[in-house]
Order: sequence, then C-alpha cells, then structure tokens
Amino acid sequence: MPVPASRLANIPSSAISMMSRVAHQYGAINLASGYPDFDPPEELLAAAERALWRGYNQYAAPAGSARLRRALAVKQSRLMGIDIDPDEHITITCGSTEAVVVSLAALCNPGDKILIFSPFYEVYTAGALLLDLEVTFVPLHPPQFVFDPGELRRAFQQGPKAALLCNPHNPSGRVFSRDELLVIASLAQEFDSFMIVDEVYEHIVFDPHQHTYLASLPGMFERTLTCGSLSKTYSITGWRLGYVIAPPEVSREVLKVHDYTTLCAPAPLQEAAASALAFPEAYYQDLRAAYSRRRSILLSYLERACLSYIPPQGTYFVMVDIQRFGFADDTDFCLWMAKEVGVAAVPGSSFFPNPVNNLIRLNFAKREETLVEAGERLQALKTAASQVAR
Repeated sequence: MPVPASRLANIPSSAISMMSRVAHQYGAINLASGYPDFDPPEELLAAAERALWRGYNQYAAPAGSARLRRALAVKQSRLMGIDIDPDEHITITCGSTEAVVVSLAALCNPGDKILIFSPFYEVYTAGALLLDLEVTFVPLHPPQFVFDPGELRRAFQQGPKAALLCNPHNPSGRVFSRDELLVIASLAQEFDSFMIVDEVYEHIVFDPHQHTYLASLPGMFERTLTCGSLSKTYSITGWRLGYVIAPPEVSREVLKVHDYTTLCAPAPLQEAAASALAFPEAYYQDLRAAYSRRRSILLSYLERACLSYIPPQGTYFVMVDIQRFGFADDTDFCLWMAKEVGVAAVPGSSFFPNPVNNLIRLNFAKREETLVEAGERLQALKTAASQVAR
C-alpha cells in the first residue's frame, strides 16, 4: 500500500486542538483554545440573518465580497495611514490561518528560507513545512520576549525570502514598539526580504502600549503582506473571515493560491461582517476596556494562586511559569491540570522549536463569570506544587 506524504511526519498534531478535546473530556474550563465564550454584537447577528434571507448563499467572488472589501479598505486606510485599494490590495480568506499560509505559498518556492520569530503560533511552522520551506527561528528572549538586533541581523544575512511576525504577539502577549519594528523593517529592506505580519490582535492592546502597523512604516507597504482577521475583534471566530492586504503584484498571486484552495470565504457572513467594519471608534474603546477587565480578573487570580506570569501587553493570552510544580513535561502538567483542577491550558512547548517545558498559555477571552470560576479552580494549585511532581 502507498504511504502518506513523508513531510507530514515532521508536523505534530495541534496541541491547542488536543487540549480542547481534553477540556471536553474532563469537563474543564477551556482556557486553551483562543475563542470567546460570548456572542458577537447583536447588530452583527442581525446582519447575518438578513444576509441569509437576501440571497447571499452561493459562492462569493474569490477576492471576497465587494462590499466587505470596500468597508475593510476604508477602515484599514484610516488606521494604517495608507491608501488601500479594495480591488488591488485585498483578498478575503478563510480566517487569518489561511491568510498566513496562502501568503507563504504566494511568496516562496520549495527550499526557500523564511524567518519565524519564536515562540510562534503553531500554524506558522506547519504551513512552512507543508510548503517545504527552510525555517530559521529568531528567538524572543523572556521574560520580556525581546529580540536581539545582532541575532536578527545574522538571521537576515542567511537570505530569507520572507520573515513572519505576529504583532501583537501570540503567545507571549508582547506588543512590539515602533522602534523595534523599524529595526525589523530596516533589515527586511537591506536584505530584500518580504515581511508577513499577522496582526489579528490589532485592537486588543493594553495601556500604555500602542499598536504600529508594519506596512505603515516608510518603504514597507511594497514588501509587506498584512494578515488580519475579523474573528478576534468582533468575536466571530467561527465565521472564518480573514484577509491579506498586499501590494498589487503580490496580491494577485495571493488571490491565485486562495482561488485554487478554498475559492471563497462564506458568502452570507462576508456580507454581514461588512456592517461591523463601520462600527464607531467607541466600539474599539469598549473592546479594549472589556479585555482589560478580563485581563485584570485572571491575573489577580494567578497572583492569589502564587503563579508567576508574564504580563501581556496585548492579545488575550497570558504565559504562566509552571517550573515550581516539578513536571518534566508541560503537556503532562496540562493533562493533569485539566483532570484534577478543571482548567485547560496549552503547553508552552508547542510554541517553541527548542525544548521549553516550563510555560503554559491561558486565554482570557471569556465571560467574566467564566474567568472567576476558572480563577477559583486555579487556587487549588497553591498547595499542589511538590506533591504533584512526577
């Protein structure tokens, strides 16, 4: 009998999906997978219902609904300070996951080198391996998860076709400063590399930090593919609506890959989501305030449980240090915690290329009462250190 593709042997199963299954198995509160447990705005739900009844039930144009692309171009032009053309620059994708993978496919040939900042969202390396790319990892050094400019220069000297960055950063919660992004931009230009930047958490940034769009920096729009999503901003992760914003000659290749893989994102949901892009600035202010409250709730419970964490500057994730519990393997710890404590987390090792077994990631995109219940359960960890070590 023939065997499956050998390159798949190098791609581990998703730790996030695995821990979601474990949460269901043990009835644990799922702080592993990055989705909210609350509904999107009512206006958005109503718009989806209208779209279903108004005939938007067949294929959308591969580039995406014209209405959605126009609305996105208006919003992102205002935020990024760039004149974005809805027809020349935008491809609507099935979430930012597809956005990242089609961007890699549009830019890179098999064997090309790419840079990935580590830790990283697991899709990045899986996509690179599926496309037979050679990955060089650029470490972000804890506890602040900063890169070393010298290390970054040496990585760019290897001649990568592209570098892939998440900002605000999943899983660390880091928000890169404008000065840091200028260093990255300067090296990308010096060594003639593309940049793929995943900015899905653009609106979830905590004071005093501010988000800077990489493509907005001088000379960067021409070589930057901005991957975004409506999932996090509008609490519609199941709608699978993402996008790539890129210069025209690259955007055409992104569209080609997208057309031959998924063809189009869900048509009625695209029509509905266009209405969300016209929300006033007050919506985004309220969003940041709500996530700031949720962040404070979870962090306060982590402190009460005597858990060491890295304060997130953005996103809705927090990395927690579990070294004092004595587990040699962070996956074993997460399995134990889901079963015995009733809270599911992601083992941090799934975000690193090298052995890192002392971190887990928790998600606070939950109702406040869910976070309170999870926090109360986590108090059991105060007395669980040495006796649960294996």
